[in-house]
Amino acid sequence: MKFTVTAGHGARDPGAVAADGVTTEAALMTELRDIVAMKLKHMGHQVKTDGDRWHNLPLVHALTLVPGSDVAIELHTNAVDNPAARGVEVISLPAHKELARTLARRIAHTLEIPVRGAGGWIDQTESARGRLGFVRVGGLVVEVFFISNPEELAKYLDRKWLVASAIAESLAPTQWSTT
Repeated sequence: MKFTVTAGHGARDPGAVAADGVTTEAALMTELRDIVAMKLKHMGHQVKTDGDRWHNLPLVHALTLVPGSDVAIELHTNAVDNPAARGVEVISLPAHKELARTLARRIAHTLEIPVRGAGGWIDQTESARGRLGFVRVGGLVVEVFFISNPEELAKYLDRKWLVASAIAESLAPTQWSTT
């Protein structure tokens, strides 16, 4: 299969920043993108990313990678002023609802956090972010956890390789085992 795996933000845009003032969404999701891409390639799939290892191109570049992919995901973290906000959600068009729910459930199980939205899925028309370019061209935006929640961030940092396995298993379930 052909996958596109991109990391939210990039170039000079750090995205959300954790309470420590150092940990950024862009850095975390670029690393996760690299791990997921490596796992999918190891499984024999073709994978396009929005930058070479540890490097993330500007977000607009990700839009050009979606056409020709069987599945395209963009990895993000959520953030709000309330440090108790929790959960994972995947924003997509209705056509990708079941895959979005599968991704959200697998990540939630791995991180022991709740799913948000309708079983982990949020229709982009109901998203607080409005219409997202990546979703409009057929991709799924995965909000992996809340970087603004110190407990979720700690769990993610401890389990990022397991999260990557959960994502890879959701995308190509017959060829990958997380055990």
